[in-house]
Amino acid sequence: MARPLAAAVPTQRPPWGWALAGALVALAAGLALFAPARWAAAAVAQASGGRVLLEGAHGTVWNGSAQLVLSGGQGSRDPATLPSPLQWRLRPTASGLQLALTSSCCTPQPLVARLQARWGGAAIVVTNGAASQWPAALLSGLGTPWNTLQLDGQLQLSTQDLSLHWSSGRLQVSGAAQLSALRLASRVTTVRPMGSYRLRLEGGSTPRLTLDTAEGPLHLSGSGQWVGSRLRFSGQASAEPEREAALSNLLNIIGRRSGARSIITIG
Repeated sequence: MARPLAAAVPTQRPPWGWALAGALVALAAGLALFAPARWAAAAVAQASGGRVLLEGAHGTVWNGSAQLVLSGGQGSRDPATLPSPLQWRLRPTASGLQLALTSSCCTPQPLVARLQARWGGAAIVVTNGAASQWPAALLSGLGTPWNTLQLDGQLQLSTQDLSLHWSSGRLQVSGAAQLSALRLASRVTTVRPMGSYRLRLEGGSTPRLTLDTAEGPLHLSGSGQWVGSRLRFSGQASAEPEREAALSNLLNIIGRRSGARSIITIG
């Protein structure tokens, strides 16, 4: 007569196994919650090729503060620092992360953006209603030609339903953004101010960039578009006749001279 099969006995994890698993989960949660701000600073530096730096970062990845520094990259000798510290707050959402940026010098209201991972790429969606104003002198940290121009003035940024989506190496833009350069001056000319200008980005199947002059003796104009992930832009600069001599050196720097005009080409 066949012997009955023994009942299966469930395998139990020894008590120390559960303790170890719990400790690992707690460690992972602690690292996620209290990851130091310097980790965020390192990630930003790597992603920007050393051009955007968060120096003296303190706090955590989720709530931190640092000095924002723009640099020309490795070996740059003339970095530029934002006048007041930059604070950030990062929060998880159902579709990704929400980032809020503030700095007492430049953001009357926090700049808020949603960061989303998408199939084959990523997206940034900027929340409406928060204009910001930044010192033009900050651009000098990016190297040539900004460190030569040494601009002074204000850069005012505003957005409308702006979202940026990277997919398979292509940039897709919807909505619009405008950067107004107000009462710009430069160390290479005695004309102060040179003028005020508008740089506008408009989304669509082919994102477009336009530049025009609001006021001033230096006239700038141009337009361009993104082809894949590359910007192709063409424009020109010229001076009012009575200021042409005083602005001549500046016109030589910002583009290729063609008579009284300076031709600007990117891409």
